[in-house]
Amino acid sequence: MHTPGRWFGPLLLVAAVLALPSTASADITAFLGLNPTPTNRAVRGLSAGAGLLILGFEVEYAHNGEDLREGAPSLTTFMVNGLVQTPVEIAGMQFYGTVGAGGYHEGFEDLRSETNVVVNVGGGVKVSLIGPLRLRLDYRVLSLKGDARQSKPQRFYAGLNLKF
Repeated sequence: MHTPGRWFGPLLLVAAVLALPSTASADITAFLGLNPTPTNRAVRGLSAGAGLLILGFEVEYAHNGEDLREGAPSLTTFMVNGLVQTPVEIAGMQFYGTVGAGGYHEGFEDLRSETNVVVNVGGGVKVSLIGPLRLRLDYRVLSLKGDARQSKPQRFYAGLNLKF
């Protein structure tokens, strides 16, 4: 026997969620940071992303130079990342976790190099400064596939983030 009332509650919940205003947002970040693997080297890069409530994505480019004296290769990455983030700011901060994949090129200018797949996991926070301007603090652990000289580099960065 079919009872139409048992579907009323779930349908009402779905209708309420769909009726809520959803705020899509986008942002761009220019960043400077540090790759401490195997020795400290400056990282610079750019990311652009979009999000809807708690889910988002970004594309990111980052590069750090080589250090021949310390045997630390240059590393260039291009990644696409998914983000899970707090839907609203908490005390002016939006926290997020991220996971992604892409490509990398690691090497020394005149020696051996490697180009292959990179996956990453990390997280961070976007801190409101003034209007749409935010400070972004981020930590990532990269996993370089193939024959990388440094297969598990880490990266810390701070950047200026513009939300629009």
